[in-house]
Amino acid sequence: MSSDVTAIVLLALAGFLLGGAYSLFKTSRPLAIGLGACGVLAAVGAILWMTH
Repeated sequence: MSSDVTAIVLLALAGFLLGGAYSLFKTSRPLAIGLGACGVLAAVGAILWMTH
């Protein structure tokens, strides 16, 4: 798998997780916080992957 494709997949995963965290925030805050943390980690991973 190409390095660019991996970064794009990680960014897409981050967007999906952060969107889910946003939509869950009013109903289930602990789950939303967990999804948000995972989304941030995926975004940071994508940024680090692109700069590698």
